[in-house]
Amino acid sequence: MAYESINPYDGTLLKTFQKLTDNELEAAIVAAHACFESWRLKTFSQRAAVVGRAAAIMRERPDDFARLATLEMGKLIEEARGEVLLSAEILDYYAKNAECFLAPEHLAPTSGEAEVISSPIGVLFGVQPWNFPYYQLARFVAPNLMAGNVVMVKHSGCVQQCAIAVEKLWLEAGAPAGAYSNLIISYEQVNRVIDDPRIKGVALTGSADAGKSVAARAGQNLKKSTMELGGSDAFIVLDDADLDKSVAWAVWAKMNNMGQCCIAAKRLIVVEELADCFLKKFQAAMASLIPGDPMDKSTTLGPLSTEAALMQLVAQVEEAVANGATLVMGGKRIDRPGSFMQPTILTNVKPDNPAFRKEFFGPVALFFRVKNEDEAVALANDSDFGLGGSVFTRDIARGKRMASRIDTGMVFINHPTWTAADLPFGGIKNSGYGRELSRMGIQEFVNKKLVRTESIDAPP
Repeated sequence: MAYESINPYDGTLLKTFQKLTDNELEAAIVAAHACFESWRLKTFSQRAAVVGRAAAIMRERPDDFARLATLEMGKLIEEARGEVLLSAEILDYYAKNAECFLAPEHLAPTSGEAEVISSPIGVLFGVQPWNFPYYQLARFVAPNLMAGNVVMVKHSGCVQQCAIAVEKLWLEAGAPAGAYSNLIISYEQVNRVIDDPRIKGVALTGSADAGKSVAARAGQNLKKSTMELGGSDAFIVLDDADLDKSVAWAVWAKMNNMGQCCIAAKRLIVVEELADCFLKKFQAAMASLIPGDPMDKSTTLGPLSTEAALMQLVAQVEEAVANGATLVMGGKRIDRPGSFMQPTILTNVKPDNPAFRKEFFGPVALFFRVKNEDEAVALANDSDFGLGGSVFTRDIARGKRMASRIDTGMVFINHPTWTAADLPFGGIKNSGYGRELSRMGIQEFVNKKLVRTESIDAPP
């Protein structure tokens, strides 16, 4: 079965893409493996010239890249443009900093000399999702190309125009053939790639179920892997928070990318003193969103990425209500062409409700009221996920104390969970393991080799 690119705004079939044959896949792996043997020998400045040029091209033509994302997965055009520019920032960040990040670390043994050097490990395989079709690739590709590895990517089937645009980008930037390969392959072929001894590491961004499958396969082959999986981020509002700012950030945190974001604010946890007023303001703001063409800058509510995503989310809301949740607003598809869903708020979601444990990947917010910060922390931690979270309070010291008690990979104070090139990104529990971005992101797929020098006589 071929991959299909469908515009979720109106259901138009844009293009179809045939999967690679096994012979074509083998040829791609051969080319990547051969490329690694020369790419690994390039200097940091030689690699940086390519990576920096790719960043410059994205900055020169942001609208070209953004338009494809809007067409293929419905991202609002201004958000798509912002994603392209963020991706360029990530490329530039590693082009400028990789040599420093991977510089030899000199140790101080009791005698002799020792240092740890960083070496590339080979061909890496990345399985990437549709929701940020450029950013997800940038944070995987940029550090690893700068480290001297080469990468092969299996991108999501619904954003293959974006995937092909990225492959062309690297060739235009001067990357040798095989440094970056887009693989249009089946799930069965994914296993073949992971099993291949020429593949030395595996990275996945996706669902927990996908992570379990890919991580298990990598583990069977004794290959290093990183997993960036789902999230159910808590958005905590304490009694001393700025109410209006908290509401404004809550809407942004919930509705960025139409809520199709692993670090979206999925659970709004508000102390009793502010709960009623917060909910009233939040509901009004959600109701004011305007559905329309995501290519139109005035549109504030775009479609979900696919019809299947819409149907799954509607079914999740129906299941939540059937198990006792209260539907404050929304919950249904919008009566118009395209995969549009009403902004939705659920309350009274109890621990025995399946919705309490699940991730809602779209414009659905779960609202909880708590008595105090201890209850807020307990509720935030009562989750199978542990990606990000945020705390809103005027007392920064209080916010930091709470952050130290929240079991996630990231906590933001007075700002929703978000991302930047120089901030490490990743989670714990069912949200995965490993880190991307920042100095930490380039360390995942390099060999940290000890080189020890000692001139002593052998024992008799």
